[in-house]
Amino acid sequence: MADQEITFFDLPSKPPCKAWSLNPWRVRIALNYKGLPYKTEWVEYPDIKPRFKDHLPPADLYTIPAVIMPDGTWIMDSWKIADALEEKYPEPSLRLDSPYMARVRQILVAIQSNIPGIYIPGVPRELLSERSREYFRRTREEKVGMTLEQLEKEKGGEVAWKAAKPHLQEMTALLKENSDGPFFEGKTPGYADFTWVGFLIFIRRIGEDKLAALLEASGDAEVHEKILEASKAWTERDDH
Repeated sequence: MADQEITFFDLPSKPPCKAWSLNPWRVRIALNYKGLPYKTEWVEYPDIKPRFKDHLPPADLYTIPAVIMPDGTWIMDSWKIADALEEKYPEPSLRLDSPYMARVRQILVAIQSNIPGIYIPGVPRELLSERSREYFRRTREEKVGMTLEQLEKEKGGEVAWKAAKPHLQEMTALLKENSDGPFFEGKTPGYADFTWVGFLIFIRRIGEDKLAALLEASGDAEVHEKILEASKAWTERDDH
């Protein structure tokens, strides 16, 4: 029913438009997993603030993902959205209280902090429309204090994967703790899994070669390929 539909704000790619960004992906997977009716509203980077500012508390930075719940409530931030979805639609559970949740988040932060030279230059080159590309380049170059080309040259490639390797292997070990897999808690998926799967899809969208390099550095590609495969039912919807 339309009056029960959630509006989900996501970042578009250049045509053909498909989901790519890791933070919206974990919410998209959660919506699909719970079987909730939603429509995607694609918002280019420069349009986020104008679209959001009259509906959310004042902020220095408005970000995607965000949702409008069926009662008209706006929520921004993937973790706050997960809490709201779990409260209103408790089954099937996202298992937000899983001990794996905090561990996955911690390791993912460590991985990302070592590969900015991989994904920051890759996003505008491989994924964004011309309009969002300019915004992304300008804001990211201000943040990192160098051009994206310089960032890629100094902190990309093998240097990045070597630095991320111990953290990737830590994630691999975490996935293997429950040998009946393929999820962190074995047969039962949760938001910890959706967080990691969203990141893997994000890297794959930048380039199959980037995902291959990640899998090689992980020490055991198979466990990551298995969680991707096991999540397919909730990741197939990527264009609406």
